Amino acid sequence: MDDYFHYLLLGLLTLLPVANPLTSVTLLLALGSELSRAERNRQILKATLYVAAILLISFYGGSAIMSAFGISIPGLRIAGGLIITYIGFTMLFPSTQPSESEAQQAMLSEEEKRKPHIRDISFVPLALPGTAGPGTIALIISAAASLDQQGGIPLVIHLVVVSNAILIALIFWAALRSANLIMKLLGESGIDAVSRVVGFLLIGMGVQFAINGIGEVVQGFGAS
Repeated sequence: MDDYFHYLLLGLLTLLPVANPLTSVTLLLALGSELSRAERNRQILKATLYVAAILLISFYGGSAIMSAFGISIPGLRIAGGLIITYIGFTMLFPSTQPSESEAQQAMLSEEEKRKPHIRDISFVPLALPGTAGPGTIALIISAAASLDQQGGIPLVIHLVVVSNAILIALIFWAALRSANLIMKLLGESGIDAVSRVVGFLLIGMGVQFAINGIGEVVQGFGAS
């Protein structure tokens, strides 16, 4: 039992700074301002389930999936960095031109226009890459691969992995539910400011992920 709590605490202290649910909170404030309260809570619940699923799939199937598609850890970091950078640019420099969905909406009949268009942000970007992003996934896959090389995964580690996934998902859910109050306090102009600041930070995060991935590729060539 002592080993269980030791590894549980170690896993939380390792994953939480990388996962950082506060990133998803700011994404929710920036992208979910037009959602109704009920729809926002529904998407938060979906995002919570996605986070838990991504963490578990990354540990138990991440290495197999990446091997099947020939994806390396550096490749995962670079691809994740590009995705995060793209999302950051769209938040920092919101387009003034009508999007494809808005153009299609303009061609609808008046009756169809009354039907609200609901944007689903539960998986992308709240769960991925908001909290269960490339850094979190790469960290989990690396840990799983290291345990496999040490002769297999003991039962206590399986319990810790499931417990950590549940706890991080609950922390993620609590953080996003608390964003409702923040959203009311900030207002539309505040949310726009938060969106642009978070967009800038995401660009920095994305570039750093790409730099880390490229650095690992260069080191691999240097070692070979």
